[in-house]
Amino acid sequence: MTTRGKREYAWIVVVTLLCLCERSASQLSYSISEEANKGTAVGNIAKDLNINTQELENRDLRVVSTYSKKLFDVNLRTGNLFVNERIDREELCPHLIKCAIKVQATLNNPMIVHRIEVNILDINDNSPSFTEQSHVLNISESLSVGERFLLPVAEDADIGINTVKTYKLSQNEHFSLDVQSGGEHAVSAELVLQKAVDREKQPVITLLLTAVDGGKPPRSGTTNLIVNVIDVNDNTPTFSKTLYKVRVREDATPGSLVIKLNATDLDEGMSSKITYSLNKRSNIDLSNIFSLNAETGQITVKGTLDYEDTPAYEVRVQATDQGQSPRSGHCKVLIEIIDVNDNAPEISVTSLMTPVKEDAELGTIVALVTVSDKDAGNNGVTHCKVLGSVPFKLQSNYKNDYSLVVDGALDRETMSVYNVTITATDEGNPPLSSMKVVTVHVSDVNDNAPRFMEPVINVYVKENSPTGSMIHTVQASDADLDANAQLSFTVLDSSQQNIPVSSFVNINSETGNIVSLQSFNFEEMKTFQFKVQATDSGLPPLSSNVTVNVFILDENDNSPSILAPYSELGSVNSESIPYSAEAGYFVAKIRAVDADSGYNALLSYHLSEPKGNNLFRIGTSNGEIRTKRRMSDNDLKTHPLVVLVSDNGEPSLSATVSIDVVVESTADLQTPFRHVPMKEESFSVLNLYLLIAIVSVSVIFLLSLITLIAVKCHRTDGSFSRYSAPMITTHPDGSWSYSKATQQYDVCFSSDTLKSDVVVFPAQFPPVDGELISINGGDTFTRTQTLPSKEKVSCSIWLWLN
Repeated sequence: MTTRGKREYAWIVVVTLLCLCERSASQLSYSISEEANKGTAVGNIAKDLNINTQELENRDLRVVSTYSKKLFDVNLRTGNLFVNERIDREELCPHLIKCAIKVQATLNNPMIVHRIEVNILDINDNSPSFTEQSHVLNISESLSVGERFLLPVAEDADIGINTVKTYKLSQNEHFSLDVQSGGEHAVSAELVLQKAVDREKQPVITLLLTAVDGGKPPRSGTTNLIVNVIDVNDNTPTFSKTLYKVRVREDATPGSLVIKLNATDLDEGMSSKITYSLNKRSNIDLSNIFSLNAETGQITVKGTLDYEDTPAYEVRVQATDQGQSPRSGHCKVLIEIIDVNDNAPEISVTSLMTPVKEDAELGTIVALVTVSDKDAGNNGVTHCKVLGSVPFKLQSNYKNDYSLVVDGALDRETMSVYNVTITATDEGNPPLSSMKVVTVHVSDVNDNAPRFMEPVINVYVKENSPTGSMIHTVQASDADLDANAQLSFTVLDSSQQNIPVSSFVNINSETGNIVSLQSFNFEEMKTFQFKVQATDSGLPPLSSNVTVNVFILDENDNSPSILAPYSELGSVNSESIPYSAEAGYFVAKIRAVDADSGYNALLSYHLSEPKGNNLFRIGTSNGEIRTKRRMSDNDLKTHPLVVLVSDNGEPSLSATVSIDVVVESTADLQTPFRHVPMKEESFSVLNLYLLIAIVSVSVIFLLSLITLIAVKCHRTDGSFSRYSAPMITTHPDGSWSYSKATQQYDVCFSSDTLKSDVVVFPAQFPPVDGELISINGGDTFTRTQTLPSKEKVSCSIWLWLN
């Protein structure tokens, strides 16, 4: 095997190994020829990925890539990957040996990404072509046989076997063609003089040069060779090397020296003076990129170099002497471009799922991210990451392909939009980086239950209010959106005193307005409780409850009732007193009750104007009838009295009772019972005892109040700054009142009789922090209900001391 054959074999082995390594690195690899008809099957993804074809549609198989054209698509019924648009290898991968299109196949439920590499195989669809239609050669007739002349090179856009493989020359007697394999470079040809030319016989020789590629069938291109035969100048300029190799950084500034060439000519005079020129042999006009000094042979940078565009240039330089018959020498300069880190990484994002549900699981794929860098070596090695503290991260799929996945809990109510910043940095010196912001919207799920404005709702309703009255409006809020935040209200089933709450109240499911279904009676029901439930419209719906306490406020709708032994007006009631009765003699005691409470049940007693002299008086608070003076002979024997009992409501209600007081005759006074007069001294002692008892009870009561104040202040964090100081006030009628910011008690003592009553009357609102007990008749206790805080409470206390 020749040296050239060994080089070609080694090159084929290296390319084959690289292809095999690349193929083993990818998950799926297919090959397809360029210009394949639309619909041509590339491969069966379902079969190669071991996926049932029935799952393809259910899992929404999609093929995505970063190319602007959708070159490939997938048949979901068969699983075949097919050609979707025209594929031109020369357009996709110019100047590249291997053309591979990278696409990604995504499957949902669960989300899986597969990398697919489609190798585009070249077909012989381009003919070789020369940049010149004709090429002129000036050949001296004195040249010896074996002289060689460099010929123009044909360009072929195809690669591999489909590129230029050989050259052919038209039949002639003077010249032959020597085709040289380029190895890692293009095939070239030289014109070899086989027989000396004679200018006198044939001054111009026209030849046809044909370039043939290796395709099947082969394609070709031609150019005319015009050989001008000139005379004398028998020494050709020669270079020190036939091939020069130099390296230039791609960031070299215009004017930078690339190389200085030197050619020599053994002739003398003008025949030894050499000028240098560029020999244009391809489609690339190198005169725009490099400048050649015709006199010195210096090649300098003229234009902009870009390694990513062209990593190497092949420059052909011709040295021509200035003899009468100019002779030329040639050399080849291979200029390799050294890559510098002048390209920042490029980030391409393909969004798959937006918006993302706020209950998305960890690892849910949001987008596919591809990073590319046009630089080579370490300058093209990139690292990608997510900046900042966000619940997302990059998960590597293959080399520079990543998936942006959920890496933390999402909460739309806290953050509904995330601007995820992705940065890619290469390993160049200095490193370059780029950023890409991916906007991720978070969609709402029903994860927030409705919330009421307050944990417990206290509602106050006057008794006898009309049916259908709106007593309260329940308000709630939901942090979710749309249907997840649309609320409806219902009253939960419960019962009060074995009566369903649904018979008491009803609620508007949309507005939350609570209306009464009946008129309430404080004397029958003082309070009741129910729960209101707020439910959103999400799937599944969420709900929460609030307790509603309804307090019935008393109205003065009950008149006082006279207790036995006396009955109301219309019946006969009589009492007798002795004629010798002193002033203050006890005649009778009227007792009455009122079904109402508070001031509506605070009763007062009055005598209607009696006939004749005014002999009697009645205690306004205790209903005791006593004499005002001693009897006289002019007084009537029978005294009809009408007692009016009135409550303290607005308006006041009353009841009356009639009593006939009969004065016993003088004869009746002779009985032993009548001879036991009450002495003034014993009466005074009794008053003293009564006074001591009243003072004792008052002191005990005041001590109780002071203790209650201390306990209340202690329960409120030991601070009096939130409440006003307690106050005890005396009133002209002999009553006391105790009050502070949240409560008030009125203590009333009667001083017009030997007996005193203490009665506690709460205000229209029940107390907050405790309970009050009303003592009626000395042995009846009434428990009151709870009031909201910071409401003023007042009551009156009467004690009957017998």
